[in-house]
Amino acid sequence: MAQNIYDNPAFFAGYSQLPRQVHGLDGAPEWPAIRAMLPPLAGKHVVDLGCGFGWASRWMAGQGAASVLGLDLSENMINRARLDTSASAITYDITDLETLELPKAQFDLAYSALAFHYVRDFARLTRMVHAALKPGGDFVFTIEHPIFMAAAHPHWIEDEDGRKTWPVNGYSVEGERRTDWFAKGVVKYHRTIATTLNSLITAGFTIREIKEFYPTAEQIAEVPALAEELERPMMLLVSAHRA
Repeated sequence: MAQNIYDNPAFFAGYSQLPRQVHGLDGAPEWPAIRAMLPPLAGKHVVDLGCGFGWASRWMAGQGAASVLGLDLSENMINRARLDTSASAITYDITDLETLELPKAQFDLAYSALAFHYVRDFARLTRMVHAALKPGGDFVFTIEHPIFMAAAHPHWIEDEDGRKTWPVNGYSVEGERRTDWFAKGVVKYHRTIATTLNSLITAGFTIREIKEFYPTAEQIAEVPALAEELERPMMLLVSAHRA
């Protein structure tokens, strides 16, 4: 079973105050880039893997999706998603992505935002998602960029002139990373870009588009703190297709 850190009270309290949880998709600077990667949703059947508070699930229903299945390991997340959701097209369930089995050929789109770096066996997950998609289906997801999460102690290093550097050590050593973020010992799994993409290819997907997210000049003008995100990519955005 995956670590259920989001049901840790201290973690959940801190996480709930992030701009992307207070303001939803408008608080996620990468959202415009992700939205541009999504297919038309009218009449489609969608699974949202690691749905969190349900922001994306509700947006997809609002775009005309016939059904949206939001899945998350955290009871806290699912309870909040249900509380904030009125659309009858959306169903939520508590599920561990490590062991999840979806019905075959049921979905037009599998979507996930910042959840797969908590999954140990990404190759198994991609095979399962491929089988769950209908022919012609799409798989769009974001993860923490491998450059961002490779280091054993990820943090900015600032020199005497105030220049910031992000450490990238142990990049080729894949596997578990433990970091302190709102709580001690948060478990994530580092994989290289090659492993991530090759897992998709091996599962039968065609890679459509890759983005390494950086904020735009307009976003930085509005939120100057985003400027540091130009120093290294924090997120990897992937669009894949099942033929």
